[in-house]
Amino acid sequence: KNGVAIIPEGIKMIPENAFENCKELTKVVIPEGVTTIGSHAFDGCSALTSITIPNSVTKIGDYAFTYCTALTEITIPEGVESIGEYAFSHCSASTSITIPNSVTKIGSHAFTYCSALKEITIPKGVKSIGEYAFSQCSALTEITIHEGMTKIGERAFSLCSALTSITIPNSVTEIGDCAFTDCSALTSITIPNSVTEIGGT
Repeated sequence: KNGVAIIPEGIKMIPENAFENCKELTKVVIPEGVTTIGSHAFDGCSALTSITIPNSVTKIGDYAFTYCTALTEITIPEGVESIGEYAFSHCSASTSITIPNSVTKIGSHAFTYCSALKEITIPKGVKSIGEYAFSQCSALTEITIHEGMTKIGERAFSLCSALTSITIPNSVTEIGDCAFTDCSALTSITIPNSVTEIGGT
């Protein structure tokens, strides 16, 4: 009603494609108790500016919020363990994204084309960053990767053209092909001795 969707109490899962391409949807309130946001659940909700995700959610599915181009702030609550492929891709108005310590996996292309995003902190629970995860985040100037990460995927930060420096923690052993390709402002990168494999171009 009036562009607002309030998910009723008692729902455990928001199904796949539930609100896909609801172009007039501006706000969604998800109650405690929901554990999964299904694939493509809010895909293409281009007027969505506000989303409340409760702490009970543990999984955000593939393409769940892709092309939510009016969403300015994304707060992923403590409890989420998995962020699916393309989950927040093309959220081009989002300047702030909070990833909690509970997350262990960031899927491929998860935040690609979040072109207004200025900084991101990868928490210590994340073991791997999927391929193209932050590719084309062209306003990104600061990346903080905490100890615990072991693998940076192929083209994970490619075309982050505003990025000037990055420090890779000692836990990383593998950097994928073209992980930082076309980061044209990058002047400083620290690669630790723990890295045993660096991909090609």
